[in-house]
Amino acid sequence: MLKVYSALWCPHCIKTEKYLKENGIPFESINIEAAPKEVVDKVSEVNGGEWVVPTLEFNGAWRKGKVFIEADLAADLKKMGVA
Repeated sequence: MLKVYSALWCPHCIKTEKYLKENGIPFESINIEAAPKEVVDKVSEVNGGEWVVPTLEFNGAWRKGKVFIEADLAADLKKMGVA
């Protein structure tokens, strides 16, 4: 299942999760601020040293945290094998 590492205050996280819901893509939302240290460390590693949200992971494929742009998200999900 797609994992979305996010923060409650992040507008790009909110838009990303809304997009996933509207397109029927199942996902698990993980609040990075409440996640165990090893999860935060992995998200930081993927993003070059600090956690950036929303970061996505699907079957070992990662999408670094970035601003919400619908077309970019759709293309990245396709590359990851999600949609």
